[in-house]
Amino acid sequence: MRDIMGMMGKVKEMQAKMEKMQADIAALEVEGKSGGGLVTVKLNGKGNLLGLKIDPSLFKEDDVEILEDLIVAAHNDAKERAEAITAEKTKEITAGLPIPPGMKLPF
Repeated sequence: MRDIMGMMGKVKEMQAKMEKMQADIAALEVEGKSGGGLVTVKLNGKGNLLGLKIDPSLFKEDDVEILEDLIVAAHNDAKERAEAITAEKTKEITAGLPIPPGMKLPF
């Protein structure tokens, strides 16, 4: 019975840590760049686009398609960075817990 109570205490502790981590991730701001810094996007931890900066040298009519591709690449770069930070924070919190491999947290 003591093992169950101890496990329940650890679950509650992990739940509190997960809630704090989710709040920290939501407040996170990550930048992604493409084209050698010609396009920069800023995302929050949930992947929402917060800002976009485009170097003025890209404003030429025949470069619109390139600019669109650079924006997508910068967004993907920022989103990958946010996901990597989330995975690392989750790994730190769940260290030592018997969580099945491949299980994605936070839910």
